[in-house]
Amino acid sequence: MRECLRSSPRGRFDRVSAFNDIRDYVAIPRVLSLRLSPDGSRLVSTVQSLNPDGKSFGTALWAIPVDGEPYRLTRSAKGESAAVFTAAGDVLFTSARPDVTVKDSTDEVPSLWLLPRAGGEARQVAARPGGIGAVRTAGDVVVFSSDVLDGEEAAEQDKRKARKDAGISAILHEGYPVRYWDHDLGPGRPRLFAARLGADRLEDVRDLTPDAGEALREGGFELTPDGATVITTWREFLPNGQWRTDLVAIDVAGGERRVLLSDEAHDFNGPMAVSPDGTQIACSRERHTGYDVSARSELWIADLATGQGRAYAPDLFPMDVEWAPDSSAVYLVADHQGRRPIFRVTPGDADGGDETVRLTQDDAAYLGLSPSPDGRFVYALRSAVNLAPGPARIDAATGDIADLPTPAPRPEVPGTLTEISATADDGATIRGWLVLPEGASAADPAPFLLFIHGGPVASWNDWQWRWQAWIMAQHGYAVLLPDPCLSTGYGQEMIDRGWGNWGPRTQADLDAIVDVALARDDIDSERVAALGGSFGGYMANWLAGHTDRYQAIVTHASLWHLDQFAGTTDAAMYWQREFGVPGGERYQLLSPHLSLDKITTPLLVIHGDKDYRVPIGEALRLWWDLRRTEVDSKFLYFPDENHWILKPGNAVAWYETVLAFLAQHVLGQEWKRPESVA
Repeated sequence: MRECLRSSPRGRFDRVSAFNDIRDYVAIPRVLSLRLSPDGSRLVSTVQSLNPDGKSFGTALWAIPVDGEPYRLTRSAKGESAAVFTAAGDVLFTSARPDVTVKDSTDEVPSLWLLPRAGGEARQVAARPGGIGAVRTAGDVVVFSSDVLDGEEAAEQDKRKARKDAGISAILHEGYPVRYWDHDLGPGRPRLFAARLGADRLEDVRDLTPDAGEALREGGFELTPDGATVITTWREFLPNGQWRTDLVAIDVAGGERRVLLSDEAHDFNGPMAVSPDGTQIACSRERHTGYDVSARSELWIADLATGQGRAYAPDLFPMDVEWAPDSSAVYLVADHQGRRPIFRVTPGDADGGDETVRLTQDDAAYLGLSPSPDGRFVYALRSAVNLAPGPARIDAATGDIADLPTPAPRPEVPGTLTEISATADDGATIRGWLVLPEGASAADPAPFLLFIHGGPVASWNDWQWRWQAWIMAQHGYAVLLPDPCLSTGYGQEMIDRGWGNWGPRTQADLDAIVDVALARDDIDSERVAALGGSFGGYMANWLAGHTDRYQAIVTHASLWHLDQFAGTTDAAMYWQREFGVPGGERYQLLSPHLSLDKITTPLLVIHGDKDYRVPIGEALRLWWDLRRTEVDSKFLYFPDENHWILKPGNAVAWYETVLAFLAQHVLGQEWKRPESVA
């Protein structure tokens, strides 16, 4: 065991107010992104914070000089996002703010704005009836995505208005899927547009993908440094509701498209980055899973001219990639042993000789890579289980880390973080983070909570705004954040161990590390509860029917009836690759609902009605099953939330209800209905 990351970053919130009062915690501003200017002098970041009404979040852009204090760049009621730099150092961003140069402007969708490097007011430079999404720029070329209705472009605004005026929300689908995570798909479809930066607005705006159909749905794209070529994901639809994702190259001048990377057994996805010399693409290659083929993702580097490429850095699932400025190496972020370090991958020749070096040696998690133009540094967002995200500078030669002044405070956590591990019944090592509240000791052992992560192909290695263990620590609980089978960062074997065997294998791993935690004298082994969301919610339901170890179980956005889930989720084709056709053997072995008659532990069921990944039917079925069998239970229902509880007031209600439920069943206190849901 060892204690980790006890640094003292700048701008700390008082820990008692930040974690004891959920409203103060929800009000903490959050750094969401990071991007470096072409001259390497400043970063731009999107920061989320409470709006003045206290009922919603808004976003603003902040500048972070690499040798100075952060300052705010934008301020509007609609917020700003998707910031990129032009070659001149101006900032392009998207916002639904009204255009003051247009009479009676009532913009409802994001348009494209430019904030001059020299200062002054932002001005709108492009707008589309369906809004503007992601943006990339090189030289005077700008490429952006937009949602487009079928038909003549000139009539699109009228078509959208006609639908709205007629009260038509219907969408006629002729393919799959129809929803994604938290939003409906259609009736518009994404396309890519190219333009040139003009004196006042974008000029020569052209549709690069008029025949895209659904091919660009939920995809990503990059622009070569010379602005000549767009590299984008391209979805190819296959029989029986399946699809494959290729990478294609599109000529910006003429719109000609060629397939760059395609493999019938793999998807080529983001993160992706084009080398500064414009000759190579680095991306993620994900193999198609199957009944006996587990999830696997790898770094893939290919030649942009020929499409020839190969895999690098085995066992590292790419979360972010960026090239070194001389195009000699790729910086890669990937989960690894409960951390998310930065690695430097230097390709060898065709016969091998590749070198993968871990650059950062701390316990942190990194994202938002931005190498400096001179190659000396890599800038990134740095965070950890006990450290809120903030900008950092990493020496590219030594790996030395320096936190930069941050535009958002980093709250001081109320306790300590310790790493523990256990040996599972099959000999595998299971590790995790243990959050301990202040004052936990043999004389005053802390009640214990098991947090089970979602995914299931994921890991506990980063700061959590939604599943915040430090709120629980402030209320006296110890919290275990384990990485059982199917967790990333432990090699392919860890994923293979749980593939198609979710419940039994995962429970055995959890049991092993919970045993180790509960053997400590500073933890109360008689007062324990389990909590999980998504796949973690599936496991919470599984534990409810397979053990009486826990005094209470909280199950959020959880899978209950696998056969039902497999046909109603937004990506049925993915889950059925692993479980087979609904009604098959794995559904009978692994569905938690089949153990309903064995559940005696009190359950708190939580679900959002707009959750399309785990549809509300799972919670409704679970709730009715618990009611008809008279299991002690409660149902916290959010009509306007999705897979995540995102609105400030609802987040308060979530934490207060969970804490009240735990206080009743773990601490033995009388049930007190929280005021937030009274």
